[in-house]
Amino acid sequence: MPRRIFVDLPVKDLHASVAFFTALGFSFNPRFTDANATCMIVGDGIFVMLLVEPFFGTFTERAIVDARTHTEVLVCLSCDSDREVDALVAKAVAAGGQAHRTAQDQGFMYGHGFVDPDGHLWELVHMREMPA
Repeated sequence: MPRRIFVDLPVKDLHASVAFFTALGFSFNPRFTDANATCMIVGDGIFVMLLVEPFFGTFTERAIVDARTHTEVLVCLSCDSDREVDALVAKAVAAGGQAHRTAQDQGFMYGHGFVDPDGHLWELVHMREMPA
């Protein structure tokens, strides 16, 4: 059975987060959606669980960081082209997010990113040449 990855992220307003990521073209699994959480489908075997902060807190005894002032994780997604990277950043900004830094063209890789409404950093990369 192939491995799957589930990234859990705390959010302040689940409905606002769903609206934001829907505007970017992501879909959600209704089987794993309720007032406390939703399962965002990123790709084959890749999911992001958006959990309201009090519910997220039931999974850890540690304090939940404010991603607007601290970085707890960088989520990096691959894209099929430079154009897709730029288009997703533009959609994120139009939906209420912010661009993160400036686009970086490193020859073998093109990258840019955005900050979602809860402050989580999302990096987007197009790998022109896959490393060996």
